[in-house]
Amino acid sequence: MKDTRLPYEDRREAGRVLAGALAHYRGRPQLLVLALPRGGVPVAYEVARALNAPLDVFVVRKLGFPGHEEYAMGAIASGGVRVMNPMPGMHVTPEEVAAAVAREVPELQRREQLYRGQNPAPDLHGRTVIVVDDGLATGATMHAALLAIRQQQPAHLVMAVPVGAADSCQALQGVADDVVCVAMPEPFRAVGLWYRQFPQTSDDEVRTLLEDARVHAPSPSP
Repeated sequence: MKDTRLPYEDRREAGRVLAGALAHYRGRPQLLVLALPRGGVPVAYEVARALNAPLDVFVVRKLGFPGHEEYAMGAIASGGVRVMNPMPGMHVTPEEVAAAVAREVPELQRREQLYRGQNPAPDLHGRTVIVVDDGLATGATMHAALLAIRQQQPAHLVMAVPVGAADSCQALQGVADDVVCVAMPEPFRAVGLWYRQFPQTSDDEVRTLLEDARVHAPSPSP
């Protein structure tokens, strides 16, 4: 799908564009925007601000193929959820999977503590939850997040990204109640190709945006 807005200038611009595609959710009772850190936070910050919704994070860690860590063989998320992503021609043993999980669990726990601090995790039961990332390549990380969030029984679960691979977006249609992917260029290749500026988002930037969002959070809706 050709989109004249591509490439986005940066994640903040992508978030503003994505917010436009989600405008019909503004005013929903119990609306919550959840960002997948780190790169999803600047995008979700703009979405939450535009929709006048609170912002929080949901921590997920990709499991990379041994020797080819740039490719996701799966992902883990809070709540003990694990999603595997088989790829033709690439095989792993149960021991290799276990080793990857063991490496990623401490980082998942570190990020949860660092980003949330003393703030409790939000109650997702009965809420409209919009899960945001900066893009969707294989979809393994987002898939794990959606499955973990679904366990908490939100009333309506939305997956939202400014750009993504068409097959990955389509594969999540049955996992989320609504899938919003603003642009699905072909060939997709990688998320970073569709941004002019795509630096790694730092822990400090994540914390700053979350703290700002908490200060300016709207009053809870009934």
